[in-house]
Amino acid sequence: MAKPKTFAPGKRIDLDTIDTADTGRVRDKESAENQEARRLGRLFDLQARLSAESKQALLIVLQGLDASGKDGTIRHVFAGVNPQACEVHSFKVPTHLEMAHDYLWRVHAACPPRGVIGIFNRSHYEDVLAVRVEKLLPENEWRKRYDHINQFERMLVDSGTRILKFYLHVGKKEQRARISERLKDPDRNWKFSESDLDTRLKWKEYRAAYNDALTLCNTKWAPWHVVPADHKWFRNLVIAETVVSELEDMDPRYPKPKLELDKYRALLK
Repeated sequence: MAKPKTFAPGKRIDLDTIDTADTGRVRDKESAENQEARRLGRLFDLQARLSAESKQALLIVLQGLDASGKDGTIRHVFAGVNPQACEVHSFKVPTHLEMAHDYLWRVHAACPPRGVIGIFNRSHYEDVLAVRVEKLLPENEWRKRYDHINQFERMLVDSGTRILKFYLHVGKKEQRARISERLKDPDRNWKFSESDLDTRLKWKEYRAAYNDALTLCNTKWAPWHVVPADHKWFRNLVIAETVVSELEDMDPRYPKPKLELDKYRALLK
């Protein structure tokens, strides 16, 4: 099984010590894609059970620097799920209405209802990442948010929502290659923005902010999973494996029929 990097709560996480190109025991793209295809079939079955049961929800958080593969992960891993029971939210700059509430208000509203897989493309963690690096708030304000986030996630879990948090760990060299592709390929030009280069100029600052976010919000109820993301095929396999494993642990069941079906079967004869 292809596994992400996980850490015991309280242990300091240092991304500089984790190889972004690591593929574990998976040595080639073909093998990874074959394994992924099998897991995606299982994912479809488990999602159907989760939706029918409607007693639990799964929230998947995708974080990472620009070009780390958040959009690609959603396209590849979740392309075959039932869209009626899967919601994707991408958090942009807060609107005027959102700014009038606490910073978690819009996040809570986007959390998946029971029976649904919810995917956050970026998330509430931007409020201890971009807010910190771009100096949008003083430190004494954003420092409090690690505890806020931990308690918020604890409340979600206590209410029946499992949380899988993935940090897509891409190297600086690979990120440069992907951003260059966006500039060269006309079909990808639209994905390029000035912020792509801005984050590269602040690489150390964002790395420090991520180290703190991953360390301080790596809890027993909502641990972080660091996924080496230089190889897209490995990234996709790891996330597919982890999501399927989590759903299998949740063990959703089809509900028992409320009607006496034998009577209706007899009527159809």
